[in-house]
Amino acid sequence: MPKAEWNGEVIAESDDFQEVEGSIYFPPNSVKSEFLQTTSHNSTCPWKGVASYYNIVVNGKTNENAAWYYPKALEKAKNIENYVAFWKGVKVTK
Repeated sequence: MPKAEWNGEVIAESDDFQEVEGSIYFPPNSVKSEFLQTTSHNSTCPWKGVASYYNIVVNGKTNENAAWYYPKALEKAKNIENYVAFWKGVKVTK
């Protein structure tokens, strides 16, 4: 079962996931929201749309903008709308 871990905690875990361009996208209900902190950072993908980001906060440490999602994904990426992906040292295993 795919899972995302950082700083000794499992942040997300689910068999229901999407894999796009080498990133695992977890459904929102599989992500532990107590570890996420909304940020104002955004980025744009020409075919997925505008991504929003979360800081990951675990055991007093913050990993800035280490999770992202597409709240209003473009048509070709509707399958990952609101799904959460990770990077910046978050260990994601399949």
